[in-house]
Amino acid sequence: MYTYILSLHSWFRWIVLICLVWSILRAFTGWKKQKEFSQKDNFLRHSTATVCHIQLIIGLYLYSISPFPKYLFSNFPDAVHEREVRFFGIEHITMMLLAIILITIGSAKAKRKKIDEEKFKTLFIWFGIGLLIILSSIPWEFSPLTSRPSFRGL
Repeated sequence: MYTYILSLHSWFRWIVLICLVWSILRAFTGWKKQKEFSQKDNFLRHSTATVCHIQLIIGLYLYSISPFPKYLFSNFPDAVHEREVRFFGIEHITMMLLAIILITIGSAKAKRKKIDEEKFKTLFIWFGIGLLIILSSIPWEFSPLTSRPSFRGL
């Protein structure tokens, strides 16, 4: 079961990244070209935040059953000096939570804006910062912090 959920989490991250990039590009275009904030834009805003929240729930579940935080908190003085344990026990979850919080705030702020240009600008900034944090905290295959395969088998 753990392996299946871990695989799902690994694949679902690509959906999160695609939604965020699509939202950011659409927000930038809408902002700079002073387009009307349509129902499609609102749906994309809401869907992107929802996809991020689903990924967060999956990630929190995996964190709760993962051996990394258990080992980290039971052997903190030694474990904090182990790169992979520290990354998955503290750094990854902290940065991902921060990113989802920023994306959620940006979505809520954009929803409440009255002027279309401000909606697009708000989405661009908040989702953009969230995406940068996510990109810096994913255990990419090439990451010097720790690495995981980009795709895991189901």
